Amino acid sequence: MRALVKILIGTIAVFVTANLLTGVRVENFRTALIVAVVLSVINAIVKPVLVFLTLPLTVLTFGLFLLVINALLIQLAAWLVPGFFVAGFWWALLFSLIVSLIGWVLNGLTEKSLTDVKIK
Repeated sequence: MRALVKILIGTIAVFVTANLLTGVRVENFRTALIVAVVLSVINAIVKPVLVFLTLPLTVLTFGLFLLVINALLIQLAAWLVPGFFVAGFWWALLFSLIVSLIGWVLNGLTEKSLTDVKIK
């Protein structure tokens, strides 16, 4: 249940953010769902490897290099998913920040609702 809610939150965040930014385009809600799933898989598999390989650079930049990694992963998702377009690195970086912010807010709103639900 929680995984489905998180994917739905990610889908909403991707869709809303793509409609806010002129440098990012998502064809429809279905494409936003695919982007959310692909980003989840990329963040689960590719991101830990990249973070480990770039650990010295990440420490040297006080963690700011993680923003670069996020933007590159967004661009990878744009390359993999037809119907999802990101105009460049800076748009990917801004997209990543706004999606994270929207996801954080929506997760905060749903977390309390999910813990209030009692299954008998």
